Amino acid sequence: MTTPAPPNTPGAAPVSQYAPETAPPTRLCGELRAVHALVHRDLLRLSSQPTHTALMLIQPVLYLFILGGGLAALIPRATLGVGYQAYLFPGMLMMTVQTPAITVGIRLITDRQSGYLRELLMAPVRRSTLLLGNCAGGTAVAAVQGALLLALAGPVGLPYDPLLLALLLAGMILVSFTITALSLALAVSLGRPEMFHMLLGLVMMPLLFLSGGFFPLEGLPGWARALAAANPLAYGVDLLRRSISLRVPNQTAAAGIEWFGRPPSLPLETAALLLTGALALLWAAHRFNRPE
Repeated sequence: MTTPAPPNTPGAAPVSQYAPETAPPTRLCGELRAVHALVHRDLLRLSSQPTHTALMLIQPVLYLFILGGGLAALIPRATLGVGYQAYLFPGMLMMTVQTPAITVGIRLITDRQSGYLRELLMAPVRRSTLLLGNCAGGTAVAAVQGALLLALAGPVGLPYDPLLLALLLAGMILVSFTITALSLALAVSLGRPEMFHMLLGLVMMPLLFLSGGFFPLEGLPGWARALAAANPLAYGVDLLRRSISLRVPNQTAAAGIEWFGRPPSLPLETAALLLTGALALLWAAHRFNRPE
């Protein structure tokens, strides 16, 4: 029987003194890591600014209890099918998630101006991945802030039903994704944050008032209802309000958007929001992939 040669003697096969190397990460793993890093960055920013988060929640809370409390005595329950504060609650959830979602677009423009975006583009990942990470981070931050407002469901007359809260949270995630994607689609087309703010000032208040968050859409003239049918915020408010009516049998959802005189089903509204967000994100990625 021959004795094997020592590892480092001439003629012996080389033997590694270290553990076998792990396989290099795949391209997909690298892209997912980049998305995770961007989402983690946004969540860290949120957790490090509790005062900023609290200030952003003040406006919907004031609307809910001051405006809602004052008008609740003037608007009979039979008119809306629910108390006015419960009717207003989905609109305030929408208001809560829309601000951080829109901020993502503003941040993209300021990052481009400051040069931070150029440094970020040097990462060995696709440009569309970076845009997806920004969208996912904005969606997560908006959904977290909206989830904080769910704690006020009880004071406005809604039960703390786990399934109801889960439905509202899922609806807010979908709405946050759609608004964030639309914000990014607008941001990649603009070069200055001033222009972005000007456009928001022109369209956001009409979109809010045409969302059905403050009053039923059935009282609007025909042309306004047609505009509401093309308003993504109206689909979000209607989705949240109909989710409440699924779990609270004694409360009926007021009439919302209509397609050809009939309200669309809940799955159709969900699909419309998801499709709108996906198309906006794809278009933004197409624009963002162009070299600057």
